[in-house]
Amino acid sequence: MAAGEEEGSAAEPEPEPEPAVEEPRSFKDLGVTDVLCEACDQLGWKVPTKIQIEAIPVALQGRDVIGLAETGSGKTGAFALPILQALLETPQRLFALVLTPTRELAFQISEQFEALGSSIGVQSTVIVGGIDTMSQSLALAKKPHVIIATPGRLVDHLENTKGFNLRALKFLVMDEADRILNMDFETEVDKILKVIPRDRKTFLFSATMTKKVQKLQRAALKNPVKCAVSSKYQTVEKLQQYYIFIPSKFKDSYLVYILNELAGNSFMIFCSTCNNTQRTALLLRNLGFTAIPLHGQMSQNKRLGSLNKFKAKARSILLATDVASRGLDIPHVDVVINFDIPTHSKDYIHRVGRTARAGRSGKSITFVTQYDVELFQRIEHLIGKKLPAFPMQEEEVMMLTERVAEAQRFARMELREQGEKKRSRNDDDDTEEAIGVRNKVAGGKKKKRKA
Repeated sequence: MAAGEEEGSAAEPEPEPEPAVEEPRSFKDLGVTDVLCEACDQLGWKVPTKIQIEAIPVALQGRDVIGLAETGSGKTGAFALPILQALLETPQRLFALVLTPTRELAFQISEQFEALGSSIGVQSTVIVGGIDTMSQSLALAKKPHVIIATPGRLVDHLENTKGFNLRALKFLVMDEADRILNMDFETEVDKILKVIPRDRKTFLFSATMTKKVQKLQRAALKNPVKCAVSSKYQTVEKLQQYYIFIPSKFKDSYLVYILNELAGNSFMIFCSTCNNTQRTALLLRNLGFTAIPLHGQMSQNKRLGSLNKFKAKARSILLATDVASRGLDIPHVDVVINFDIPTHSKDYIHRVGRTARAGRSGKSITFVTQYDVELFQRIEHLIGKKLPAFPMQEEEVMMLTERVAEAQRFARMELREQGEKKRSRNDDDDTEEAIGVRNKVAGGKKKKRKA
């Protein structure tokens, strides 16, 4: 990697005399303590990423940090290592709180904390909707060192769980802050800020600096250091991006055509609604594809199950709403398909960021119907690129329409049946872990519906 950087700087001379300062090459150079350096080594983190190089030394000096970095840039390590190092110096329960926008991201951050802190006995708890409140209250009563939470469910516990408070908290992290605020968690975040100590360290990580994030920064951070890794919106160079322009009524047929054309790859297909995600998954299953859905109306166990099957390559197609478009590190996505074009152009960046990760190459294909032209032009404007059309054989697509129409009919029938089943018995989830949880989930689910 270093060699590639050297070449880049030769072509474009930088005014600052940077080479004089040797860039840190290891976590030890950044000031990370030996026991945590070993943990990084065991996780296979050989060299710190750019955001880690910028943020870790400042955080270790005890400063508040604003980190601007796109998804997949190693942000979790940038805040987890300084927190664990501070915890080693002054061990204390209920030491740090990490707020995240989605349940999946919360579990992923928890995994990294557990992995980095396993040798020093760090305990973390995930507090999200869709899981039994009672078992969460018991976990909080044990006073873990780190809580990773979605704002809505955490506020529930702060208001209703006897004996639980965050008055001794030393660290607050807001990860994907722009998205926490976009999902209308502002009132919850305000409530949380009111009940935690003013005298704390705060790290705010965001892919984009929106007005809401600036407002939050002023309210929550003291004299922060800004660590920006990429100020311009951009997509990875190794990502080949295409679009296809199609009449909306043949959308399903075009999707099936592309899945056949690029067979052998793993796909992540983004839909705009939970219902469309479910419908398209059923449609593809009827046509013999191994497709699984991931959306906000599924129970937490099913969501994690879907994700694990896809990660383990037991399924080659994951259909998801934007709940899954950010922060999830699924290493082997070859092709991202925007089946429904994102209404916010920035979401495009995050969706296509699921592929071409960690130096690999990948493809993205965006479906543009007659109703999406303006949204598509906005995306091109944002990324500063004109996308090429994906090469298609229209007559081959038309040959699929009959089979697709039949599969659509079956999918509609199955959707109807699922809806009726859900109404008749309120437990559509038969996994062992879910027994007894279903009746309690309803409360947390309403809140999460927006997601």
